Amino acid sequence: MSISRRTAHSVRILGVASATAALALGVAGNALACNIRDFSAVASCDDNGKGIITVTDTDASGVEATVSVFLEANGADSRQVGSETVKGTREGATVTFSEDWAPNATYRVHVTAGKIVNEDVSPQLTTPSKACKSDESPSPTPKPSESSSSPAPSESASATPSESESSAAPATPGDNAPSPAVGDSNLAETGANSNTPMIAGIAGAFVVVGGGAVYFGMRRRGASKTG
Repeated sequence: MSISRRTAHSVRILGVASATAALALGVAGNALACNIRDFSAVASCDDNGKGIITVTDTDASGVEATVSVFLEANGADSRQVGSETVKGTREGATVTFSEDWAPNATYRVHVTAGKIVNEDVSPQLTTPSKACKSDESPSPTPKPSESSSSPAPSESASATPSESESSAAPATPGDNAPSPAVGDSNLAETGANSNTPMIAGIAGAFVVVGGGAVYFGMRRRGASKTG
C-alpha cells in the first residue's frame, strides 16, 4: 500500500510539473506571437514641414503584417490614405504614410497578419491640434521701388529732358520760319543793299542822250532834203 501511495504521489507531482511547464510554454508562445498590441500609430511632421503618419510594429516574431490607414468622417471611412507591409522587430519597425492631415482629425489603422491578427489599432489615431504648416503666410519682400529711399522718376520727369532737347534743337530746312542767314541771302539777291539805283540812273541818262542824238540826226537829214 505504501508503494502505491508513493507512486500516486509521484504521478501527481509529475502532472503538476507538466501542467506548469505547458502553461509557461503557452505564455512564452503568446508573448512571441504577433499581437495587435504590438502596433502603434502617431501623426507628426517631417523635416520639410509635411504631414506624415507613422505606424510602429514591435512584434519580435517578425510576422509580416499589412497596415492600412483610413481617414474617418462621421464614424465611417472617408478615404484610404494608403496600405504598407511591415515585419516587426523587438526594437520596432516602422512604415510611414504621407498625409497632409488637418488638426484634430481621426484616422483608423487596421492591421492584418495572416490568420493571427485582423484588427484595428485601439484607440484610433487623433492628429495634433496644430497643423504642420502655419496659416500665417510670410510677409512678402518689399519691391525695390517701395523700399528705396529715393523715389523712382515719374513719367513726366523722364519726359522733361526730351522736351528741352526738342526746344533747343535747330530748325530743320523744312521749317516755315526762315532763319536770319536765309533772310540776309534773300536781301542780297533782290539788290536791296547793292548799287542798282546808280546803275539804273546811268542807263537812263544814256537812253536820254541816245534819244536826243537820234532826234537831231533825223532833223538834219530832213533839212538836207529840203535844201
